[in-house]
Amino acid sequence: MTRGTSGLLVTLALTTLVVLCGAAAQPPVARVGILTAGSGLPAMREVFHQSLRDLGYVEGHNLTLEQRQAGGQLERLPALAAELVRGEPDVIVALGPSALRAAQQATRTIPIVMLVSGDPIGAGFVPNLTRPGGNTTGMTTLSSRLSARRLAVLKEVVPRLSQVTVLFNPEEETKVVDWQQTQVAARAWGVRVRPVELRRPGDLAPAFAAMRRERPEALVVLSDGLTFQHRAEIIRWAADSRVPAMYEIREYVEGGGLMAYGPRRPELFQRLAAYVDQILKGAKPGELPIEAPTAFELAINLQAAQALGLTLPPALLSQATEVIR
Repeated sequence: MTRGTSGLLVTLALTTLVVLCGAAAQPPVARVGILTAGSGLPAMREVFHQSLRDLGYVEGHNLTLEQRQAGGQLERLPALAAELVRGEPDVIVALGPSALRAAQQATRTIPIVMLVSGDPIGAGFVPNLTRPGGNTTGMTTLSSRLSARRLAVLKEVVPRLSQVTVLFNPEEETKVVDWQQTQVAARAWGVRVRPVELRRPGDLAPAFAAMRRERPEALVVLSDGLTFQHRAEIIRWAADSRVPAMYEIREYVEGGGLMAYGPRRPELFQRLAAYVDQILKGAKPGELPIEAPTAFELAINLQAAQALGLTLPPALLSQATEVIR
């Protein structure tokens, strides 16, 4: 072997070693898909991303996020879910029952972390909360159990309340359960409730017309991807019609709605990140118990109350976690 040949071999060997060492130094990249029925909330996305960063996952370094949003067009979700699955993510985060249903139909093997309201057992998403089995785990906001509290707050604001309209999407199994629980709570309060269905964006105008005919004393909006996507129109209708409205999440109140009572959403998205972390580290979703929130918030918009001519009881204001003045 000549000296030149020997030197070339040494150079090739060193180059190979450097390449191998460099490859070994590269951290594995976690691939996380996110599927949502609406357009998403920048603030909650940032809570989720920051929670992942706190757990050591940095986008562009050891994390790839693939987001698919249906923009309130629920019929798009199956195709978006299939698109995510084709990318073979390590885990899919499904926000809302429609997104969860589409994800479960698209894959039975890729782990799914859900965030849904209502009863995931009654909706058929999982058979058990403690040990859900299959490829799905995550958070349920148990919004149906909060129905009585929402009506109680409305009764404080409108003491002689006797008739409430409930706007919801019957295509969502969990919202149907919420509606049923609202009926139970209403009977206990001696309040009549009437449903108005909102299945697709084209139903908005007929829904508003139906509510206008009924002249409700108050409105309860059960939030899903569709109602949330069109929250501005719903809030505007309630304001123009001078109808006190109760919502499930504070973003409605921040957008001009009167009141909202429900779980603290930042905590939910922090917990979603923790589920993703556990699964990426090898935990099986079917063995991770489904959790419910532990912190709740009552948001009140005083400007909306003043526009409606309402005087809110001081005791109620003292219970509020956020008052928008």
